[in-house]
Amino acid sequence: MTFGEKLSWDDTVLPFQLDKSNIRGRVARLDGVLGGILKQHNYPPVVEALVAEMAVLTALIGQTIKLRWKLSLQMQSNGPVRMIATDYYGPQEDGEPARIRAYASYDADRLTEADPFAQVGEGYFAIMIDQGKGTTPYQGITPLAGGSLRACAEAYFAQSEQIPTRFSVNFGLSTEAGTGERWRAGGIMLQHMPKASPFAAESASVAEAGSGEQGLLQPADIVPDGEEGENWTRANMLLDTVDALELIGPSVPPTELLLRLFHEEGPRVYDAQPVRFGCTCSEERVRQSLSIYSAKDIATMTTDDGRVTADCQFCGAHYDLDPAALGFEAEQDAGADDSA
Repeated sequence: MTFGEKLSWDDTVLPFQLDKSNIRGRVARLDGVLGGILKQHNYPPVVEALVAEMAVLTALIGQTIKLRWKLSLQMQSNGPVRMIATDYYGPQEDGEPARIRAYASYDADRLTEADPFAQVGEGYFAIMIDQGKGTTPYQGITPLAGGSLRACAEAYFAQSEQIPTRFSVNFGLSTEAGTGERWRAGGIMLQHMPKASPFAAESASVAEAGSGEQGLLQPADIVPDGEEGENWTRANMLLDTVDALELIGPSVPPTELLLRLFHEEGPRVYDAQPVRFGCTCSEERVRQSLSIYSAKDIATMTTDDGRVTADCQFCGAHYDLDPAALGFEAEQDAGADDSA
C-alpha cells in the first residue's frame, strides 16, 4: 500500500464501548512507534513481523492500565525466536502519551522463511503488571499455542482471567513516497466487560479443559449464556468482517471503522490515548543493576581497556563506566567517573 503524510490517528489507541452489548474494546494504530522499536535492530523480516504483532497486542492490552503503571508482555520459546519482550508504560499524567518498547532474541541460523509463528517453539506467553514500589507485581502465563501471538493472548484472558477476549490484528510493510518501506500495525480488541478489573485480583481458577490446542480455554468456552452470550457472538461475527487493510489504516479512521463494523451495536468512543516509542534505561539504572556485585565480580566484567560496558537491548543505548565506581565495594563515588 502507498500513502502520504503521517495521519492524525497513527500511534494511538482508541477505547470504545458497544452500548447495546456488555462489551468494551480498543482500536490501535501503530506507525512511528514501530519505527522506533525496529530501527534499533536489524531483525530479519519474520522476526520483525512477530515484534510488530507483539507491539500492537501490548498497545491494545496496555491501554487499560492506570497512570504510572507498567505492563509487560513476554514470549519465551525453544524455537528459533527465543524471546520477545515488550513494555508499556502508562502516562505519568493525564493527557500525556504512553510509551512502548520491545526487543527480540533469536537464533539467526535456525530461522526459515515460513509463517512467523512457525519460528516459535514450545514455551509460554506471559502478561505482567507492575503497579510501582510497595506492591506485588501481577503475573499470569499460558502455553504458546493456537498458531499466533494473538491466539496466545486470547487463551491467556480465557485461562487466567476468565474473560472472553478477541483480537483482530494486522501488520506489514507499507511504502511511502520518498521514504521507502516501513512497518505499520493495527488491531481491534473486544472484551466482555468483567465485574472487576482483570488485574485487581488473583487469577480465576479453571474448572475444565477448553476446546483449544493443548486443552486451553478459548473465548467461546466461557461466553455467558442467554442474551449476553448472543451479544458476544454477534459482535464477534461483525469483527470477522473487518478487512486486513482497514485494521492498519490508512484510509479509514478508527471512528469510521467502528461505525462500519458495529453501527447497530451503538459504539461509543472515548478519548484516544497517544503512544510513543520510549525507553527507561539510564546510567543510574545500570549502576543499580551492578550494585549487587563484588569488586571481584566487577573485575570479570571489565574489558581489556579497563571499562565496564553495557548496551540496552530495547533502545541500543551504550554505557561506558569506570569499574572502580561500580558494585557494593566501589572504590570511588559514581560522580568521579568521567565516562559520561
